[in-house]
Amino acid sequence: MTYLQLVNYVNKLSRQYHIDDNPTVPDHEYDTAYAQLKQMETEQPELVVPYSPTQRVGETPIGEFKKVKHTVPMLSLDNTFSVEDTVKFFERAAEKLGVLPEDLVIISEPKLDGLAIELRYENGILVTASTRGDGEAGEDVTHNIRTLPSVPLKLDTDNPPEVLEVRGEVFMPKAEFVRVNAELEAEGKKTFVNPRNAAAGTIRQMDSKVAAGRGLEFIPYGLGDMPGFFGYFPFVNSYQDIQACLVDLGFAAIPNQDTSICLFESMEINYNCHEEFRDLLPVETDGIVYKLANLEHQRQLGFTGRSPNWAVARKFPAEKATTKLLGVDWQVGRTGVITPVARLDPVFVGGVTVSNATLHNWDEIVRLGVHIGDHVYVQRAGDVIPQITGVSRPADTSITPTEVNGKRLALCADRPPINKPTECPCCKSAVKQITGQVAIRCTNSFSCSAQAVAKMQYYVSRDRMNIVGLGDSLIEKLYGLGRIKTISDIYLLNSIDIADVEGCSWKVADKIIKAIEASKQTKLHTFIAALGISDVGESTAKALVKHFGTLDNIRQAEWADFLTVEDVGTATATSLVEFFGNTANRLEIGAIIRAGVIWTEASADRPQPLKGQTWVITGTLSKPRDHFKDLLEGLGAKVAGSVSKKTNYVLAGEAAGSKLDTAKSLGVSVLTESEFEGMGLT
Repeated sequence: MTYLQLVNYVNKLSRQYHIDDNPTVPDHEYDTAYAQLKQMETEQPELVVPYSPTQRVGETPIGEFKKVKHTVPMLSLDNTFSVEDTVKFFERAAEKLGVLPEDLVIISEPKLDGLAIELRYENGILVTASTRGDGEAGEDVTHNIRTLPSVPLKLDTDNPPEVLEVRGEVFMPKAEFVRVNAELEAEGKKTFVNPRNAAAGTIRQMDSKVAAGRGLEFIPYGLGDMPGFFGYFPFVNSYQDIQACLVDLGFAAIPNQDTSICLFESMEINYNCHEEFRDLLPVETDGIVYKLANLEHQRQLGFTGRSPNWAVARKFPAEKATTKLLGVDWQVGRTGVITPVARLDPVFVGGVTVSNATLHNWDEIVRLGVHIGDHVYVQRAGDVIPQITGVSRPADTSITPTEVNGKRLALCADRPPINKPTECPCCKSAVKQITGQVAIRCTNSFSCSAQAVAKMQYYVSRDRMNIVGLGDSLIEKLYGLGRIKTISDIYLLNSIDIADVEGCSWKVADKIIKAIEASKQTKLHTFIAALGISDVGESTAKALVKHFGTLDNIRQAEWADFLTVEDVGTATATSLVEFFGNTANRLEIGAIIRAGVIWTEASADRPQPLKGQTWVITGTLSKPRDHFKDLLEGLGAKVAGSVSKKTNYVLAGEAAGSKLDTAKSLGVSVLTESEFEGMGLT
């Protein structure tokens, strides 16, 4: 055999063994062929191709994870928890499509409990693998994903699409989870909580040799960017067709997929069957995904926010356990909200030993009628956050969870009640509760140590001012040493302040100082969002800047003025008035500005010729997409993530994918970058 023939032969044998579960030759024949291939590459290293099976394990650990921007946003699914909610979801879809609900073709498949991954193939070769991240960008984990036998390094076709992004789930099978934890325990190392935690932890290893030894698997469930895909596969009309194509290209098939769901008659039966047999699957599942099979229906429905309108996940009920409530601690969050955290007699639930759980707020404590010493029901919400859902009461009483009366108090005479906080547990300042809201807040903003640390951690985070290297732990240490007390103090740090902190060095300190200096050049909406005002995120900050133009205008606005801003409601308006009306907050903003933080302010009366229009950006342009997004939003347009009938224009660069195809099918106007510039808006 020639070198490439041998590569293809060994890859074929590997697929038969790992994916098809149908080996056609004895193990020793595979081992012999693999050894022959490795010897050939050793003697002639210039022959080595990136999709050779010998390239699955890297030799050198990486130093850091790089950021990868998704060509098409990676969205998460909305959840339902009953058959009624699931049926209503598809009834709404049918109404939007103008068809009868019973005419929808719905499929179901297990919701694999792993880590969402995107694989990008160029001319059939795997070039990048990335995590979902925040949906817009994730981390480059190619070095680890390449070690998975179920991920083709080269698509199994002689005529691949120029670009194909395959999305799916990386997971650790149950048997492999048991084996890995046994090895870790024998080595005296910390074990993983559950298979999902194990998969995520393994994929975020710097050393690919670790990932190679942990038996991870990958199963695809969809596509991202796919320019020309339908030209290569012209007979693809449904989700099942896409799955069949992916299997032909070398991927594993989704287990237990059901393509015959009848919305009103069999959905509950289907769900019950999945739940009943979930323990028999070799992989953990946490629910069922229901999606429309018809690709044209998917394109017409599009997306809302961060979720598709044509697919939904019905989650399995969270596991519950009963344990004793030992006490309640009150914690202070970034915005001053004081929340109750229950201290529990440790109990094993949902694969985790739980000793703390959320009680949400004071109203929930009253609703449950819970006392210290009660035996309570604990579950992991979404199989993640432990929460108390009820009180275990004697069977001979008629007390309901909402009753806190004499009978209940008599029953709990030996159990002290939980007291509502009258002061901040951190700084001892007064607390308040706004009428109509459940949150209890500390009235001391920047001077409360719990809020101060959390605010600084939020301010420097990647999605805000992005001060790289100044992480949560370092901020806590610097605060404890008295070197920073407020956000403005960050800009007064020098290398000496950082270098002698445990775990730091002069090299690290210099990098952080440079990052702090770089953060001074920012955008007004980024700065406002970074201040951590309750209910004010990036989108609201952009709306404020678009409406008022300058920081001074925002600071001087009154409650009624804020209500005139798009998407700002009464709660947000109240938060803004309180924040900018606080003297300490005003002084802190002034100190930050004096430290050198600057931005270009817009004019409140700046012309907005695109107001009321919806634009979509796709493809590769001469500048980053964020540049064009900011430009369009500054002109009054709304920039959406998907194309629909309501889209006015699509700005398309090179290698534009499915969004361009959708725009053409819907008759939406498409502009090249030069045509956009010709409009005279820039």
